[in-house]
Amino acid sequence: MSSPYVRRRRLSDELARLLEEHGYSADQLASATGLSKQRISRISRCQVRPSLDEILRILDHFDADHERRRTITDVARDAQERGWWERQAAQMGLRQALYADLEWGAATICEYQLTFVPGLLQTELFSRARIAADKAIYRVAFDAERAVAARQTRQRLLQQPGGPVYEVVMDELAIRRLAAPVRVVAAQLDHLVDLGHHHDRVRIRVLPTDAQIDGHAVPRSAFSIYRYPDPGDPVVVAVDTATSDLVLTRFDDVEPYLALYARLHAAALSPADSLDFLAALAGDLPHEEHHTEGANYAHQI
Repeated sequence: MSSPYVRRRRLSDELARLLEEHGYSADQLASATGLSKQRISRISRCQVRPSLDEILRILDHFDADHERRRTITDVARDAQERGWWERQAAQMGLRQALYADLEWGAATICEYQLTFVPGLLQTELFSRARIAADKAIYRVAFDAERAVAARQTRQRLLQQPGGPVYEVVMDELAIRRLAAPVRVVAAQLDHLVDLGHHHDRVRIRVLPTDAQIDGHAVPRSAFSIYRYPDPGDPVVVAVDTATSDLVLTRFDDVEPYLALYARLHAAALSPADSLDFLAALAGDLPHEEHHTEGANYAHQI
């Protein structure tokens, strides 16, 4: 199954193409198919899961050929799916649920992180520390234990056979910043080194603060790039902001992030040098008693 969210975006694009090809407005399509104007609008805006019957009514009206009908109905079926994250979205955090959706079925994930270690690579204790630090921003229904468990589920799916290739460029500041108790950070750095050495599909690169980035490009926020096996699916960029995540699929919006990531990737240390860098930094930090500190954070949340 591909990401239901991405397939809904794809379905919205397919509908827009049909309207443009036939010179129809959304209102005209609503009148022709018997669907409400509001329903057509919400399908176009990727706000609902359209039923297969609704999609077939649209395809029938436009007399879509066999190949196009098959492609669009396949996309529509995927768009209707509900992933494991939806049953616990409020408890695990709506933003984390969105990322779980985007990760589902991805072929490659490329991430730039400038604040702290990305969720897909966090240890349980580091995750608990971050959740404790940020708990004021979560909604009432949020459950810290569910959030930690969901993050671990995402990590297992990443590392299982057939999972995506995951590459992250981490700013040196994100690594040096004590975003958790120092011993938890030390254990987290050890974990990154272990992942980099033992998981072929996980590639970690460090972007030094003195790196020479082409064009003196300065990233303004963390972002992730998702590519999917179906060439018809869009390349997706998710931009991490302070209060929400901006999901981009239009080429004109996505292309600047692809170019920026290429520059950051080129300026970063090689995977081997990055692991040496992380190991050296970890060696400078105390490692004892990190289990106790993690337990204290678990108690707080």
